[in-house]
Amino acid sequence: MSPSTLDAIRSQKVDTGDGDPIPPLQNGDRLQLAEFLRRYEAMPNVNKAELVEGIVSMPSPVRVDHGFPHSQLITWVGNYHAFTPGVEPIDNVTTLLDDDNGPQPDAALRILPECGGQTRTEDGYVIGAPEFLGEVAVSTVSRDLHDKFRAYQKTGVREYLVWRVWDREIDWFSLRDGRYERQTSDADGILRSTIFPGLWLDVPALIAGNMAQVLQTLNAGLATPEHAAFVEELARRRSHG
Repeated sequence: MSPSTLDAIRSQKVDTGDGDPIPPLQNGDRLQLAEFLRRYEAMPNVNKAELVEGIVSMPSPVRVDHGFPHSQLITWVGNYHAFTPGVEPIDNVTTLLDDDNGPQPDAALRILPECGGQTRTEDGYVIGAPEFLGEVAVSTVSRDLHDKFRAYQKTGVREYLVWRVWDREIDWFSLRDGRYERQTSDADGILRSTIFPGLWLDVPALIAGNMAQVLQTLNAGLATPEHAAFVEELARRRSHG
């Protein structure tokens, strides 16, 4: 279950007394979301810290082997957003899922709340489980396919993509009856979202760094009747509040 409001989360913070210093976050700390936020917000010099299944993770500085595929993933979801009013891509934003989980996913795609989505924003944070999350796994494969997998599954992230850069593999999971099932690509290596009609991914092209082909495949998905119907449905939901 996602937190009710940010004020409710902050109200749970431990009162250490006037003037007591706030302990810094340390990699491996075991905390709940309220204390994690208290410490994180007191460290403005730190721009990446996550709480996953109650354990704090503070990754090493990001290098090109993560940053380049990350930029490609964001380009892909950003182009989908450009032609799909009512959805929003998000890059590396703290997302408050439940009392044990406040990750910063590499990429997210959410349906806006006024269009029937399952998240909202407060004070710049995303609250609730975005419909789609993507992670670029270079040195974090074990965490992305285990701890984060469990966290995203139990909190209702409906689709989860992991790009295993060194393995040259992409895993895309869809939530069915509360459990993730791995999607299978077609004969051309294309994976298709079950939540976002027209969100098609040419896996071989993405792994090869051929973004022109990735976007060409995406454009084919955007041209389908299913995507047009989805856009109309999002507009209908918005107009009906």
